[in-house]
Amino acid sequence: MFNAKNICFAHVAYQMQARYVLRDAGIASTEARDLATMKAALATADVLVVSGLWRTEMLAAAPNLRFIQSIGAGTDQFDRQALAARGISLASAAGVNARAVAEHAMALILAMARRLPEARDNQAKKHWRGMIGDIAAREDELGGKTLLIVGMGRIGGRLAQLGKAFDMQVIGVRANPAAGLNGADEMHATADVPGLLPRADFVALTCPLTPETTGLINAAGFAAMQKGAYLINCARGRVVDEAALVAALQTGQIAGAAIDVVYEEPLDQASPLWTLPNAFVTPHTGGETRKYEDNVLDILLENLKRLRAGGSLVNQVVP
Repeated sequence: MFNAKNICFAHVAYQMQARYVLRDAGIASTEARDLATMKAALATADVLVVSGLWRTEMLAAAPNLRFIQSIGAGTDQFDRQALAARGISLASAAGVNARAVAEHAMALILAMARRLPEARDNQAKKHWRGMIGDIAAREDELGGKTLLIVGMGRIGGRLAQLGKAFDMQVIGVRANPAAGLNGADEMHATADVPGLLPRADFVALTCPLTPETTGLINAAGFAAMQKGAYLINCARGRVVDEAALVAALQTGQIAGAAIDVVYEEPLDQASPLWTLPNAFVTPHTGGETRKYEDNVLDILLENLKRLRAGGSLVNQVVP
């Protein structure tokens, strides 16, 4: 049984504490926008709500910490063994942005099919592009195209629904194919990805970062893809071999890529991805929504109630 006394909300931009105060939950709270402020707050906090600001070395500054609520669905930034050794529970915010990320992935698919990045670039140059005679170079329709979704959890399942609404054929990949189709026309294991890549017009990544998915899409994978295919990455940057991605785009091995995540964020100013005409980059905003803070707080407050009762957590990662 655990009764929280002081919560630290740590995020560079999100209005977590401001939204929390409106709940009148009766637990003291502080806000941190940077590492130094978070370190100072951890001297007294027993609950930390955080995502990108977390560093494992912060454990030394947190003598009272008992519970971490991740602001994001991903938890690969947390050392689970170190937390378990300290008796600190961890829960993710899995599902909190499933609709938003799926919609973002669908928007990226549409953007590439309809050549919207090019249109925006032409607008900036005040250039009115004429009609295109070359059929292969024109905008395209999604109906009848094959969408391969790697990661068929809540985000992937929602993306499958959206793909089907556009009359796409959806192939799903998940760690446990026996868990069901979740909206896809067929389901396969992660190990089957290399053999599935040649079938796809769009390869959408919505999977967690695990040892099995790290570097999953590599040079061999790009070589296996159709030359007219597109990569859509709304998972984690390290699911893709970034050097191989750049090479595939530069040589025309694939038609293009629309990515919301990169290997190291923010994207290095020297990266070719900034200027490649067949690359479309969004700054890891796929999960952002006007309801995000409140969605996370719903999970946090439910988990604090469960901790008081000694029960298991919503999206429990470390007991």
